Amino acid sequence: MEMNILAFFASALTTLVTGFIWYNPKVFGTIWMREARITPDDLKKGSMLKIFGLTYIFSLMISIIVSALTIHQSGALGMVGGPPMLESAKPSFAAFMADYGTAYRTFKHGSLHGFLTGVFFAFPMLAINGLFERKSWKYIFVHAGYWILTLTIMGGIICAWA
Repeated sequence: MEMNILAFFASALTTLVTGFIWYNPKVFGTIWMREARITPDDLKKGSMLKIFGLTYIFSLMISIIVSALTIHQSGALGMVGGPPMLESAKPSFAAFMADYGTAYRTFKHGSLHGFLTGVFFAFPMLAINGLFERKSWKYIFVHAGYWILTLTIMGGIICAWA
């Protein structure tokens, strides 16, 4: 199974692009700052290069997991022991991949799985953290909405392009 490594780098950019729009004061930025109890001056502190650089690295890590959740052929590859074991895989694996190697490799399908990952994985984690941190539901939903949208786009890019 061939993978386009550029899909991972491109999808990782979605966290930055989506965040730039989502957390803009004209969208949800004002609500987020109020609910997080931070000011525009607070946002000017810290190294933006470090923040954006680490965000991109973490986003690359997320893209690897999103690929496993959106590309069903990854599961089939795992069943034979991964890429190092392809040479010793049974002929039925090659036949399966010949028949279904590109099945469900669309932006729409990846977006569906990315959306489900956002709703059933990211949202519960954010909600749990928000509850223990005594954050408002507005705060939780702003962050959850961002991750649901971002994972939806990431899933679409990875599934269609990887």
